[in-house]
Amino acid sequence: MKTAFITGASSGIGRATAVALAGAGFQLVITGRRRERLDALAQQLAPTPVHMLTFDVRDRAAVEAAVAELPDTFAHVDVLINNAGNAHGLASIQEGDPADWDAMMDGNVKGLLYVSRAVLPRMGEGGFIVNLGSIAGHEAYANGNVYCASKAAVSMLTRTMRIDLLPKGIRVAEVAPGMVETEFSEVRFKGDEERAANVYKGVQALQAADIADIIQFMVTRPPHVQLAEVIVFPAAQAAASTVKRAG
Repeated sequence: MKTAFITGASSGIGRATAVALAGAGFQLVITGRRRERLDALAQQLAPTPVHMLTFDVRDRAAVEAAVAELPDTFAHVDVLINNAGNAHGLASIQEGDPADWDAMMDGNVKGLLYVSRAVLPRMGEGGFIVNLGSIAGHEAYANGNVYCASKAAVSMLTRTMRIDLLPKGIRVAEVAPGMVETEFSEVRFKGDEERAANVYKGVQALQAADIADIIQFMVTRPPHVQLAEVIVFPAAQAAASTVKRAG
């Protein structure tokens, strides 16, 4: 049975991807900061074999320690889904909070690097890495400065990782969604539920399961096929800041 290692599996796209890959016959290593949510997910996925790791991807020592302790039955990783990440705040560069900047760069960029470096020694030829990017990494939008920069870094890291890992026979791809209705906006707006809800008002946004379905398709292609980059929008969106709203 192949093993998929998923970061940020406690909610949103990560959780939906765990469900999708379990359905495709993978056993799972699910990781996140909220153990109770991982426990609930593992119970939902039964009888799929699941191993849980609780850590913050921003903590390099914690990442390395957790991956080093994987049991033998999960020691070889076939698929890595670098999903964990965040958006904090929406402000002009001159008004942004440096603490928000640190959270985004540490989680979206350094976290991806830390996890990838720790997992790669456990991945051989035929392995597949999927990095969760964003349309924000391909198009700038007002007040998105550091978030856009962090996701642009994810996009470029994906491309360079694909070159570096080609000799090892490891495929690397990016999924870059547009508007997906998850906890994303609640985190960005620091618990302001009304402001978060307005992001999706009048729009049939993508759901986490839509992205998970794409990821499942990508990682189950024949070994000679690589979908290197997928940009996906809801039908009501044409660009990062171009959205048709009902009413």
